[in-house]
Amino acid sequence: MHDIISSRKMENGIVVFWEENGARKDESFNYQELVDMKINAIDLLDRPKSYKVDKDAHTLVVKK
Repeated sequence: MHDIISSRKMENGIVVFWEENGARKDESFNYQELVDMKINAIDLLDRPKSYKVDKDAHTLVVKK
């Protein structure tokens, strides 16, 4: 899991960004995927650092 450093709204979802081995990586999630994971899209945009991304499983989780 990687700590998300920023997020950005796109036409049909949200893209999240994180640092991995000194490089900036990104992954996009459509709104239905966010709903299925019970992720609040507005909160993800307002507080991206409160989330982690698992790029292999294509999932987001709220930090505890």
